[in-house]
Amino acid sequence: MTNEELTHRLATTDEWIRSRIGVATRHMIDPGTATSDLAVEAARRALRSAGVPGAGAVLLATTTPDRPCPATAPEIASRLGLGTVPAFDLAAVCTGFVYGLAVGAGLIASGLVESLLVIGADTYSTILDPEDRTSSVIFGDGAGAVLLRAGDSEEPGALGPFDLGSHGELADLITVRGGGSRQRSSPAPADPGDQYFRMEGRAVFANAVARMAASSQSALKSAGLQTSDVDRVVAHQANARILDAVATELRVDRDRFVSNIARVGNTSAASIPLALDHGLRDGELRAGHRVLLTAFGGGLTWGSTSLTWPEIALAD
Repeated sequence: MTNEELTHRLATTDEWIRSRIGVATRHMIDPGTATSDLAVEAARRALRSAGVPGAGAVLLATTTPDRPCPATAPEIASRLGLGTVPAFDLAAVCTGFVYGLAVGAGLIASGLVESLLVIGADTYSTILDPEDRTSSVIFGDGAGAVLLRAGDSEEPGALGPFDLGSHGELADLITVRGGGSRQRSSPAPADPGDQYFRMEGRAVFANAVARMAASSQSALKSAGLQTSDVDRVVAHQANARILDAVATELRVDRDRFVSNIARVGNTSAASIPLALDHGLRDGELRAGHRVLLTAFGGGLTWGSTSLTWPEIALAD
């Protein structure tokens, strides 16, 4: 969906969206498509890329599960033909993929599984208020997946130390108020607008920049690295101005940031894996690059880690 298509129903312009958000196009699911459909396809491509038939577990990071109960991940595992492997959802909004990497690495380190699919998938078009200009222009639907496996901590692809955090007192800055036990148990009638995603843009901007910058520094310090050691930064694609501000805070040249927000918008938990895929396809990520991953999302939540980029064969 192009900016021009959005301007037909929203009081905005292509120039405003590009200059304020950095988005030119975004993708929206067709009617009847669910988050699991995107997640299954992303996972299949990750398995083909790795050249393996399956994985020992499935973790789905999402804000938009197919339904509140049960979790979506077990259905994904079944559709992938993985049998009765452990499968569960993780909810950390736009930080979900980084949280998922940390959880997945922990499961492998514990010896519970030898490999694990970490999928970030969201269909925000199902929770956006179509009349809300501030959110409708930002978000798109998408999914991305990686396969983690047991290996040596010194080999390329090994995940470095993680920095994770949250600040629940600011939960209302990014929220869907309706649909949960808080709203369902209330004797008051639900506000019709509570079914939609809401975000306090100015406050989110300030928190996103501060938290991603601080978390990045913490993760790099734990890994014995400095920002000057980083070849590429793959940050959550919140909006272009946030990415610019994080680059300034970290004192990292903006051209070292891998960015695909102009093509796909903010895809929440799918943001980082999609950027990794596009960065690899575009030649921005090469084997041996030191890569910093950092994200910020509702909760509030944030997280960062680093790795040396391995040789990866992409699957079409």
